[in-house]
Amino acid sequence: MRKLATIALALVASTSLMVAQQQAQRPASPPGTAATQVGGKYVKTERGQRYEGGKWIEITYGRPILRGRTNVFGSGAEYGKALNAGAPVWRAGADVSTRIKTEAPLEIGGKTIAPGEYSMFVELKNDKEWTLILSNWAAQQKYDPNNKTELWGAYNYTPDKDVVRVPMKVESIPFSVDQLTWAFTDVSEQGGTIRLWWEKAMASVPFKLATS
Repeated sequence: MRKLATIALALVASTSLMVAQQQAQRPASPPGTAATQVGGKYVKTERGQRYEGGKWIEITYGRPILRGRTNVFGSGAEYGKALNAGAPVWRAGADVSTRIKTEAPLEIGGKTIAPGEYSMFVELKNDKEWTLILSNWAAQQKYDPNNKTELWGAYNYTPDKDVVRVPMKVESIPFSVDQLTWAFTDVSEQGGTIRLWWEKAMASVPFKLATS
């Protein structure tokens, strides 16, 4: 009986250690993605419909969680400063710079964006004025203070590599989104909306497939 009790205790201890290790390895801001396809169409096949010819658009980002915080954007002269954390603009995510990759040319804010991969930032002026920035700044995958050609988050960002700056429509929502979320909404064959939610704010920018 004593031997069985010892084995049981060892199993409990081992399980507790495994759980603790898993929790320790889980990042505080888990990585996230949002993806869609545009420009394709469904065709009939022997097995039903199949989507063909679509071009992928994908956003990759870190997803910070409120964890009970409120008023994360701040107010007045302090609006956005805590989220910028000393950077000139907001990374609109966590850890590695938020990135958007598109296989198709897109039109955003009246400008054509060539296929490729870009860093995305948001300039926070106040609770009604946000600017979405697509930039040619490359992203560091691990923080390196000596790397001057790539950015970690939005630190050391400068506007000279901006590809497009476009005002976002900012709205208040009647509930609180706990984990920062990028998504594509109202998507058609020809475009849709890039949308960002966090806490009680929702910001959006329309895009469409650019004609070549």
